[in-house]
Amino acid sequence: MAQTMRTRPPVSLLATDGRPHPLQDTLVAVTVALGLIAFVTAMFHSLHLLSSWAGLIGILTGAYGQYISVTTRERFPLILGIGASAIGFYLGMAHGGLFGGL
Repeated sequence: MAQTMRTRPPVSLLATDGRPHPLQDTLVAVTVALGLIAFVTAMFHSLHLLSSWAGLIGILTGAYGQYISVTTRERFPLILGIGASAIGFYLGMAHGGLFGGL
């Protein structure tokens, strides 16, 4: 009887099924970056335009990323990015909104 050796797929940070997911990985990176920008700039009242727009785009990007995500390792940072984007968006809206309080 010959035993077959199964090879493990290469270790990837975002794809646990062994296949590349370039679109999903890009959406994760964009969502997390926008979430960080929105969250940090929301702490400054005068940067409400940047925080609200970055938050809104981060929420939409993350939602689409969740829709097409394949693995849990993609979904986890997407949720963190969406949460940071949402906090930045809400605080940016409270400080003046998307259009500068028009």
